Amino acid sequence: MSQETITAPDPTTGNSAGWRELWLKEDWWAVWIGLAFTVAAYLLFSAGSGSLGWIAVAPTKWSTFPQLLDQLGKNAGRYVAEFALFAVLFGGAAKVLGYRLRAFLPSFLLVYLLSFLVFAAGAWDQASKYSIEPPLLALLIGLFLSNVVGLPKWLDAGFRVEFYVKTGIVLLGAGLPFTLILWAGPTALLQASIVSLATFFTIYLVGRKLGIDQKLAAILGAGGAVCGVSAAIAVSGAVRAKKEQPPIAITLVVLWAIVLIFALPFVAKALHLPTGTAGAWIGTSEFADAAGFAAVQSYGNLVAQAAPDGTISGTPEQAVWAYTLIKVIGRDVWIGIWAFVLSIVSIFWWERDESGRRPEAGQIWWRFPKFVIGFLLASLLVTFAAKGFSLGDFNKVVKPGLVAPLIGLRVWAFTFSFLSIGLTTRFRDLAPAGGRPFWAFTAGVVVNLILGFLLSVVVFGEYWAKLSH
Repeated sequence: MSQETITAPDPTTGNSAGWRELWLKEDWWAVWIGLAFTVAAYLLFSAGSGSLGWIAVAPTKWSTFPQLLDQLGKNAGRYVAEFALFAVLFGGAAKVLGYRLRAFLPSFLLVYLLSFLVFAAGAWDQASKYSIEPPLLALLIGLFLSNVVGLPKWLDAGFRVEFYVKTGIVLLGAGLPFTLILWAGPTALLQASIVSLATFFTIYLVGRKLGIDQKLAAILGAGGAVCGVSAAIAVSGAVRAKKEQPPIAITLVVLWAIVLIFALPFVAKALHLPTGTAGAWIGTSEFADAAGFAAVQSYGNLVAQAAPDGTISGTPEQAVWAYTLIKVIGRDVWIGIWAFVLSIVSIFWWERDESGRRPEAGQIWWRFPKFVIGFLLASLLVTFAAKGFSLGDFNKVVKPGLVAPLIGLRVWAFTFSFLSIGLTTRFRDLAPAGGRPFWAFTAGVVVNLILGFLLSVVVFGEYWAKLSH
């Protein structure tokens, strides 16, 4: 195979495709793939004929390599089918979007195999002891391969960061039915909204004060305010950021996420915070879902091991539930809001200032991140499926039969994205930004920590300490 540079159409440009954009834009392909999974899962669940869980396979807990190999042997057919399904869907879309399959498929095979290794490492029974989290490990592996080992340029065809993360965001909607948002209650939604707004404007205004480009400042703000890497990528497309800007935000999100994984549980334990309160504080302080889950589970383990006498009230389950309400439900739903609002701001203010031309109102639709529509449709479909179920029955029936397989596929998609981020990021590309983005983002970290603590411990402390579900 010749090592050729693969060039494909820029999925964010062009507004003259009309209805053809439904199959010529990456955003729409992410919607179709995410909704295809969701509809298939819904039909299987409604018919009572099984679930999508067979195809959504991933390594489970293991302690020795023979156990892992035994798992792989028993599920080999499922892994082959899963890879084939992903390859057909992503490969077919890539072909329509202008990529050569002879470059995309070998590259995607590498991404899938590396993702399996990442999942396997995360399923090791000692992984939590060493704070091994699959998304973060995926990013580090990608960075190592791209910056230390070096890979041929043609492999970039399968490292489709935005495509994978947009598909994952659509599937994220399937895990956030509107009934679950309502079950979260006004306290969780209010606290999450306060933190999202405060953090975004802190990072953005500090960044602008330091002389950072307004688009980069917005990407940094979204990365800190919502769900880390996913939000940074989504907003980058909405504002048509420069190629080198998203990796800067992603690197800072991951850097602080790793620091807080270790810091938050130990500080919460030193302060003897109830598990529900600690979970809410971690939910308002962490920037990445996976990192937050690692931190909150670590705190639950610390409490169970170091304070079995009940000196710290609450259970590990309360910590996880409080974190889920604040971060996974309360903050993550802001991703579509920020992408939509910032696309309008970029069109009518920032880009007008740059070009001096009056923007067209139609640009709002052409620029609007279409995967947000997929997110909402997936959420509506699962909301319909969950109609009439209580929260308890939702967790016992709907979640394992319908939602869990979609979450599994979403985690695969996000892992593909995290790997691709690392595989396409060169440290030398980050150097020109200097230290200003770091200080702007760090200002948001400080606000997250202080404001999150005040809201979780002082303002709503009683609510979180007694949280149950």
